[in-house]
Amino acid sequence: MEQNSGHQNEYENGFEGQASGQPAPYSPAAWTQPGVRTVPTTRIWPIILAALLAALVTFWACFLAFGTRGADNTGNLKPSGQSVQPGKPDDGKTQAWEHKLDQIKGYIDRYFIGDVDEDKLADAAASGMIEGLDDEWSYYISAEEYASYVESVTNSYVGIGVTISIENVEKGVEIVDVTPDSPAYGAGLVNGDLILAVEGVPILDGSENALDLNETKKRVRGEEGSSVTITVSHEGQLRDVTIVRAKIKTVNVTWEMLENELAYIHIRNFEQDAAKDTIAAIEAARDAGAKAIIFDVRYNPGGYKHELVEILDYLLPEGPLFRSVDYTGRESVDESDDDYLDMPMAVLVNYDSYSAAEFFAAALQEYEAAVIVGEQTYGKGRFQTAMTLDDGSAINISIGQYTTPKGVSLVGKGITPDHVVELTDEEKTDLYYNRLEKEKDAQLQKAIEVLTTP
Repeated sequence: MEQNSGHQNEYENGFEGQASGQPAPYSPAAWTQPGVRTVPTTRIWPIILAALLAALVTFWACFLAFGTRGADNTGNLKPSGQSVQPGKPDDGKTQAWEHKLDQIKGYIDRYFIGDVDEDKLADAAASGMIEGLDDEWSYYISAEEYASYVESVTNSYVGIGVTISIENVEKGVEIVDVTPDSPAYGAGLVNGDLILAVEGVPILDGSENALDLNETKKRVRGEEGSSVTITVSHEGQLRDVTIVRAKIKTVNVTWEMLENELAYIHIRNFEQDAAKDTIAAIEAARDAGAKAIIFDVRYNPGGYKHELVEILDYLLPEGPLFRSVDYTGRESVDESDDDYLDMPMAVLVNYDSYSAAEFFAAALQEYEAAVIVGEQTYGKGRFQTAMTLDDGSAINISIGQYTTPKGVSLVGKGITPDHVVELTDEEKTDLYYNRLEKEKDAQLQKAIEVLTTP
């Protein structure tokens, strides 16, 4: 993923000088201007002036030292006036948001009576700035969260190799998927097992020290080669299992043969290795005798453009595959060669098919290479990149826009399937947790019908 350095606007600061011909304040010439009375004989004005200046200096010294306080309409005390405006002055070089942050930080340093966690303050300020962009696809990633972010886009992490459900956690954290050949698989964990504790600390049982889901995840994961002990309930039988953590490669593409020489290929995301794994699945399916393919990108959150383009290039004939315009206004078009997969295809989509998943379906639809089955997709049309900061945190911000091969933007409208098929809320939940039986999956069954009907 490329990083782009931001460019901050520069402002020239001009200083407005004294108008030509006008005397400076309190100069001898000023006292001789019309309307100013002079007393040449007694010379008392310098004494009066000195007294006034001394009083003024004393007043301002006290004012700046102690400040003034007033009450707002809520009855709370607040600093008032310009006497306690901390931070650097707005001299024309400072942008409005910088000046405001400096002021707020100054007030906190001077008046706040509680303890201040500087790192937490910085995270909150950074998050607020990105939120202020009013772009739903841009977000801030703390240094603590950045490692998990990197894991998600590389389809790998260090852990034991299980996927858990967040449903009915009062009974325990249910395992809904065990990665093949993972430490959890080797320890005999299976779908339906309940994790009740980690290192003897209970999970969500209502006790004072019980772990929540986020803390459970952190404790189960750790350094490669280290071990963790979890308490598991298997069909009501409790046992403690000690598992050595390992690097887990997330399986993001799976496939299987269905009846009628149909292959079903599930693409979970378009992150690292998605193209390699998808093309391998297609070729394996063809070797197994597949005459048509159903791609499932439901609940697919998207991923890298180059992974998407590589898959589309394999599937589609010569022509444009993807159009984008970056933050400089530069337009680019990714093209396909004349080699393509000449086979009937269908794509399953739903509202949670995002970004690359939408453009995968859209490209196949525009080339009339596949029929689209399912629900209207969300409609995402901007692409982002993560830019790391000095403290290990990062911002993921929109840096450009993209369109379909024919130049159509999906923003706010998404893709309309060729065959609209809705699932119930219960069926959607079962589909998400990979427990919806294929015979009861109305969207999959419709795709099968379309591809097998003469």
